[in-house]
Amino acid sequence: MHSEAAKILESVFGHTQFRPLQKEAVEVSVEGRDLLMILPTGGGKSLCYQLPALLKDGVTVVISPLLALMHDQVCALKLQGISAEMIGSMQSAAQVSEVIQKVRSGDLKLLYVAPERFAAYGFIELLQQANVASFVIDEAHCVSEWGHEFREDYRKLHLLKEIFPQVPIAAFTATATPQVEKDIMAQLAMENPLRLRGSVFRKNLLVNAKPRRGDGKEQLLDFISRFENESGIVYTFTRNSAETIAAFLQKRGIKAMAYHARLPACERQAAYHAFIHDEVDIIVATVAFGMGIDKSNIRYVVHMSMPKTLENYYQEIGRAGRDGLPSETMLLYSATDAAQRASLIEELEEGPYRQSAFGKLEKMISYCRSEGCRHVQIAEYFGESMTPCRTHCDNCTAPEYESRDITTEAKKALSAIYRTDQRFGKNHIIDLLRGSKSAKISQFGHDRLSVYGIGSNLSRVQWEVVFERLLEVGALARGAHRNLAITAVGVSVLKGKESLTIRADRMSVKEKPQSMKRREDEPMEYDREIFEQLRMLRKEIADENSVPAYIVFGDRTLKEMAVRLPQTKAQMLEINGVAEVKYARFGEAFLSRCQELSKALMGSG
Repeated sequence: MHSEAAKILESVFGHTQFRPLQKEAVEVSVEGRDLLMILPTGGGKSLCYQLPALLKDGVTVVISPLLALMHDQVCALKLQGISAEMIGSMQSAAQVSEVIQKVRSGDLKLLYVAPERFAAYGFIELLQQANVASFVIDEAHCVSEWGHEFREDYRKLHLLKEIFPQVPIAAFTATATPQVEKDIMAQLAMENPLRLRGSVFRKNLLVNAKPRRGDGKEQLLDFISRFENESGIVYTFTRNSAETIAAFLQKRGIKAMAYHARLPACERQAAYHAFIHDEVDIIVATVAFGMGIDKSNIRYVVHMSMPKTLENYYQEIGRAGRDGLPSETMLLYSATDAAQRASLIEELEEGPYRQSAFGKLEKMISYCRSEGCRHVQIAEYFGESMTPCRTHCDNCTAPEYESRDITTEAKKALSAIYRTDQRFGKNHIIDLLRGSKSAKISQFGHDRLSVYGIGSNLSRVQWEVVFERLLEVGALARGAHRNLAITAVGVSVLKGKESLTIRADRMSVKEKPQSMKRREDEPMEYDREIFEQLRMLRKEIADENSVPAYIVFGDRTLKEMAVRLPQTKAQMLEINGVAEVKYARFGEAFLSRCQELSKALMGSG
């Protein structure tokens, strides 16, 4: 298998070696074992099931949530000479019938469908008559009710093991906490699956978070001004914001379009098409846009407000830099965002899910305000440990700030929690510290405690920051009923064995804009003009073939061409991402252009 897989890897996919974990995934899939793979966006999940599909007899059925994504992947596979089709609502009855015939005749290697397709009349019977090699479940976090994008139709996929007990299942996702990981395996009834988990650290992503000033539009302009003619996504919390910000950018002469679920289907499709085909630079969208988007050259992602959870956030920033090239993200947040998210959770029924939602929101708030490495916080959320990145987040690259010792305030807060038996939440403890005369304080007799009123020197906002810091450093934890509980770290602080500091500006009553030091981009090693010439050629070819530009060749491939300017077919095939099949379709045009550019350079020299 090793030599055959290596041969296909190079001849079909244009790569000379596997990325981390890909080889193990391919091997276990060919062996016929179940597989659960958690690999960050850009890690190469698709190859882990596409390559085995070419090595196995029968058709591999890929279950994916978005029709547009399936369409793009099928187009890309066909360009690589792979027999792939999809069945979806965007096709005519005649087209669906043609695909069904290919399934029956055994002419397909990959069939893409949405999870809803399994409820369609006759579809399961069709698969029972076919030779199904394996089932692939993409965006597998949708299976779990504890995940951030739970979908009921995904939950029904447990039927696969009941109806097709001998067919292996391979589940893939970029985001899964340990709890979600267990739930995926249980809900899909996976049998002793191999679990492969890649590091969540994306070394090509520089992540930033700042308090939002006003509506954040000027901050947005300042950020995107460094990415001229590059693709980016701007996420907003509401549909109205998406349209407002898109219009604002358009008035500034920036090519941008809005995208949200309430737009007419034709307008959504037009916006999606324009963005995928590099006709606009920016898509301004709610989270209705983007899950599984296969556009590799997105250089930045901006959040205009706080996401609901770190899972949502990580999934969304993962759409930047899928090609592995340096990319950047910016999160703008405010206290209003947290209040809005909390009010939505308040509407949920009492129970574990509501409690979990509050816990996730708290971690999101902590992430925004934290002084520590942002990549470390993301890693810890997903059950991974890592050392601070030092160079890939605003906190690690920020200049030294004035610190304030808040050990005394921390001891007061911890003492108040201890003396109320760790049974109450943050708001009650703050009322106690500030000497509130509320009925609840009197009801429990807390106005008679020695800690009553000992924190009247700080405002409520300042006390909230102190509690945020205690939660950040792990001195406090949340109990089952959102009560505050003192941890071992908290005991050390309370006993005077550890001190606690905070960045001084965080203790201001108002949020002040933070002057984060941005790491300057590394100098480009390729000739920008040559790269633009190759991009123009790519667009011409893409338009002729009615496919997105990145399907022809990705930015990384074009930049390597710009550096190396291959002069022969052999040299062209050495470029990462250029395989025999793609060379046969597009290679000669690019080779000819590289030869022309090389001569021009020699002439100008």
